[in-house]
Amino acid sequence: MNKLSLFARLAGRYARYFARASTIYDLHSPFVAAWTQAVLEDSRHFYAFAEIALLRERLRFDRSPLRIVDYGAGSLVNPSPVRTVADLAQHAAIAPATGRQLFRLAQFCKPRTILEMGTSLGLSTLYLRGGALNARLITLEGCPDVAAQARQNFQLMNADSIELLEGAFAATLPTALTNLATLDLLFLDGDHRADATLGYFAQCLPFANEQSVFVIADIHWSEAMQQAWQQMRQHPRISLSIDVFHFGVLFFHKAARQTEHYTLVASRYKPWRLGLFAARHSC
Repeated sequence: MNKLSLFARLAGRYARYFARASTIYDLHSPFVAAWTQAVLEDSRHFYAFAEIALLRERLRFDRSPLRIVDYGAGSLVNPSPVRTVADLAQHAAIAPATGRQLFRLAQFCKPRTILEMGTSLGLSTLYLRGGALNARLITLEGCPDVAAQARQNFQLMNADSIELLEGAFAATLPTALTNLATLDLLFLDGDHRADATLGYFAQCLPFANEQSVFVIADIHWSEAMQQAWQQMRQHPRISLSIDVFHFGVLFFHKAARQTEHYTLVASRYKPWRLGLFAARHSC
């Protein structure tokens, strides 16, 4: 698939998402409104953002080669078996705006344990760490060269408490789950194959508690991933789901009377809403 075709498909999926997305002015649920205010509406600049931005800029000029071992769907932008650090920083690392949302989400949820599946260069890991400094954080990376670069980045950022397990998820995921015992926050971003994603979701479910939050990245990556997202959000244990396009969020609140599904966008992108056309939720 060429880049133009890829971007056209993503643009079409975003247009459909945007058309049905609600804003904070449409919400009647106090919890969802509080979550939206904290994650999508908060524009404060936290200390970690500048530090990660400086690291990202440094990586963007690093031409060191990395031999890529990919156990997942691979890159649609650059499938080469050898890529530079700069190329990964440009095309594979989490986008700054999405990373800031991930930071705020971790800050809002206050998890004791975090599992990230898909370290890449470690920028998303650092956003998670910044938002939950006291949590135990384990991150999984399949590619040895990329894992080594991530470790260097953690050391540079004085984030030595991050535990990185290297190897295929099939080998490292059971170890991580056993070590954590309970899973407060999951960020699944290492495999964009729908069947694999559903499998990892199923493996993690027994470790979820009532306060757990599962974040599934790139739910609009493909038609198959969109279908997988629909299956996950319909699972009997899920009480609430939120789609913010770049990732989907799943909650396990037992006290919920009925399952609710939201598609949300920051109000600055729909300034005409202002509550005038409020809807209870948008599926």
